[in-house]
Amino acid sequence: MNKENTKVTNDSVAANEAEDEALFQTRKKTYVSDIDRGIYDIKDTIDYAFSTGFGLNADVVKKISERKNEPKWMLDLRLQSLQYFIDTPVPNWGPDISDLNIEEIIHYIVSDSKPMADNWDDVPEDIKKTFDRLGIPEAERTSLAGVGAQYDSEVVYHSLKQDLENQGVVYLDMDTAVHEYEAIVKEHFMQLIKPNDHKFASLHGAVWSGGSFVYVPKGVKVDLPLQSYFRLNAKQSGQFEHTLIIVDEGAYLHFIEGCSAPKYYKNALHAGAVELYVKKGATLRYSTIENWSRNLYNLNTKRALVEEDGAVEWVSGSFGSRVTMLYPMSILKGDRARSEFTGVTFASAGQCLDTGTKTVHLGKNTVSEMHSRSISKNGGEANYRGLLYIGPNADGAKAVAECESLMLDNESRTDTIPFIDVHTDNVDIGHEAKIGRISDTMVFYLMQRGLDEATAKSLIIKGFVEPISKELPLEYAVELNNLITIELEGTIG
Repeated sequence: MNKENTKVTNDSVAANEAEDEALFQTRKKTYVSDIDRGIYDIKDTIDYAFSTGFGLNADVVKKISERKNEPKWMLDLRLQSLQYFIDTPVPNWGPDISDLNIEEIIHYIVSDSKPMADNWDDVPEDIKKTFDRLGIPEAERTSLAGVGAQYDSEVVYHSLKQDLENQGVVYLDMDTAVHEYEAIVKEHFMQLIKPNDHKFASLHGAVWSGGSFVYVPKGVKVDLPLQSYFRLNAKQSGQFEHTLIIVDEGAYLHFIEGCSAPKYYKNALHAGAVELYVKKGATLRYSTIENWSRNLYNLNTKRALVEEDGAVEWVSGSFGSRVTMLYPMSILKGDRARSEFTGVTFASAGQCLDTGTKTVHLGKNTVSEMHSRSISKNGGEANYRGLLYIGPNADGAKAVAECESLMLDNESRTDTIPFIDVHTDNVDIGHEAKIGRISDTMVFYLMQRGLDEATAKSLIIKGFVEPISKELPLEYAVELNNLITIELEGTIG
């Protein structure tokens, strides 16, 4: 399966349902039960054009780079990253990821040999049906300035409205950007997230594929959001997209990423990377709704560098996955730089969603806010893990962290693990954590007004996450509420 022109069918890469059931019987101790997620669980039968096969070594990395016809510096970075990955131990803190075996993961798999399309009609029919079900074309027509769609390891569709192109906005898949904007990519690529930062940053550097490159010129305001959607279809595979966004001085951008994968019984892996550069006086809002199946390990890394008077706003919804380890970092380098993080997670039986945020205050009079909401049920574990660093020159820094957790039963667990490191006295810092249950009084109050118990509890939970959903465009707020409804099926009332 490692030969260059090998055609890999869905039967050879993604075993059929009978095989899945047999595997389930032999791995009951490690299997995490899933739920019916409707359209998100529909699996496509695809004749894959190319795969590197299971496992990871230098030959796999070289084949990925050769297939993409990359410059030598990128291949060198990949091979260096691979060596870091080999030399770096698995993290000994946080959730248990011992059941993740890299040798059982396909790190690069391509659904079709056709070039990326800029016209929706040119996307291969089977893949097009997937994104049609997810509403991507409709969203593009009604509420987006541009769309990118990635299927497994490659971007299959990309578009940007003409008026933004005329203003100099660049929105490309990352592989194309390496060739067309090589100097800019080389200057910024894996500079915020170094290949030796941690084991899964190293893995990403070795096998990354796809993702988005965005450049917004000075003073340009992108009124409608750009969106990239990442769909992982193949069983036992990994997705390693790289997002690189540069918002120049005084510019504005809202960028949305959506992710999903269907349900299997074998492990899958997502280890993407996001690097955000926010220049002087610029603002970037970065929103993510992740909806993974519960066989997937979500080990993503996200980082932003904010210059003088700039602002980064993170809005994050994390659903599904067996394990999530995700801690977006804001580096407030310039004076009066600002960051805001608003996130929600939902953990159920067998899941550990270990999320949070990291903020580094370096400039003077910098400001950061963190608002986290988590829900856990049926023994799920939802943790907040945060780092707040105030540097010696960050006089006048202000920071506040607020964590609220809602547990729906006696078996679930939630922990708040803050770390605050302050190196100057002239600061204003606040941290607050709350853990609670659904109020019986509130349920009774709603039932007295004609609601049944299940509806009353569902309404309370959706109100609990309302501060997050209101930060999203309407159609994505609707999706967030739909995902909550799916998670609550059969657990309340």
